[in-house]
Amino acid sequence: MDPPRAPAGRLVVCPTPIGNLEDVTLRALDVLRRADLIACEDTRHTRRLLDRHGISGTLISYHEHNETSRSPELVARMAGGALVALVSDAGMPLISDPGFRLVRDCLAAGVDLEVLPGPSAVITALIASGLPSERWSFAGFLPRSRARLQELFAHAQHTLVAFESPGRLASSLAVLAAADPARGAAVCRELTKLHEEVLRGTAAELADHYAHNAPRGEIVLVCAAAPPGGAEREGALAAVRALIEAGARGRPAAAVVGKLTGIGANDLYRALMDEDRRQ
Repeated sequence: MDPPRAPAGRLVVCPTPIGNLEDVTLRALDVLRRADLIACEDTRHTRRLLDRHGISGTLISYHEHNETSRSPELVARMAGGALVALVSDAGMPLISDPGFRLVRDCLAAGVDLEVLPGPSAVITALIASGLPSERWSFAGFLPRSRARLQELFAHAQHTLVAFESPGRLASSLAVLAAADPARGAAVCRELTKLHEEVLRGTAAELADHYAHNAPRGEIVLVCAAAPPGGAEREGALAAVRALIEAGARGRPAAAVVGKLTGIGANDLYRALMDEDRRQ
């Protein structure tokens, strides 16, 4: 049961542009003008947005390194009647950005919460990818562990959307291509900005492209759902790898696992050879 509501003050979660400063809503601008405090990741970054739209607001830093100490202070201000706007550097706060602690503390204290709709790199990339959007999942930033990355791709039941760094994009695509070279994917880079680029193709095509062309800027990776049986196939490949690491030769290991799983031994062996060539 929710606690009794505080008599005044509230938190308004305000999405901000993901690149183009014109992509801010009228409601967000109105809240930013009226806010007693604007809690933001980087005050310099948010100041540029405010200056662009002629807003002189009072900024206070709120980021992953200070949210634990800053949240009680902001909740106290709102309980006393202050209007606080929460923004991130780009897009919707809380989506791979700080803010969850503050939202949770506001709800626990009975402080009103309002969330405005607005720009999101996740939704923009999903639509731009050309991949099915009826059902999809968001993975945040892709895991660094190769094993966890393989598991994520293998168990994707719907279109998968994730953030990735420029320096790791090529290796992540190589992992996807090794497991499923024909899987559809799209790399969405610098969305809404001057150098926006969306490359669509198979995992193998994109892995080859970015192996020779280092990307720059903000990147969202979208990939199609795993084909039926994809998780079982990846599990079989993992079993073959384990046997090889234990000292078995590749082809006999693939034959043993293929017999136990019903997955073609030649298919498993070729997948391992393709993976080795890409490494």
